[in-house]
Amino acid sequence: MHIPSTYTTFVGAKVKNMIEIFLIGALIIAISMAFLCVKLLFRKGGSFTSQHIHDSQAMRDRGIHCVLDQDREARRPSRFKAEFDAYNNKRDKKKI
Repeated sequence: MHIPSTYTTFVGAKVKNMIEIFLIGALIIAISMAFLCVKLLFRKGGSFTSQHIHDSQAMRDRGIHCVLDQDREARRPSRFKAEFDAYNNKRDKKKI
């Protein structure tokens, strides 16, 4: 079976275009990684600061906690639960 030369030229152009786009994307990613590593490479003892919410003083001042801490607090039994249950039981008995 003979494949027309225009088809192979078309496919070759598509592959060339695809490789060009891939290389441009790889270059953009490499430049981005280089910019991210500037602080690590050029400062003595350079490191990224912690991005965790419990390490931020501003968040603690606003009363914002980590979702894990908020979940733990929500699951903790309330110290007022016994008083609340007793109040509800009294109220329910009065209705009957």
